[in-house]
Amino acid sequence: MANIKSAKKRILVNRNRAERNKSIRSKVKTSIKKVDAAIEAKDTEAAKAALLAATAEIDKAASKGVYHKNTASRKISRLAKAVNKMA
Repeated sequence: MANIKSAKKRILVNRNRAERNKSIRSKVKTSIKKVDAAIEAKDTEAAKAALLAATAEIDKAASKGVYHKNTASRKISRLAKAVNKMA
């Protein structure tokens, strides 16, 4: 355990940020799974709606620094490509 006050604070801040990042990553993964499920079901309208929601979640995560902007862009691109492929 840290003895210095700033080190103790750093531990608490890191823990809070890790929890926030985990929550955001979980939301992104769930939204991606919804897009994949709609693609599997061959439901074009649901896939497009889920893609829109997933894109928003991924962009939000990138803006908060949870994902690097290139990672976010890659994820969105792959989802869009999969949805467009089925249309």
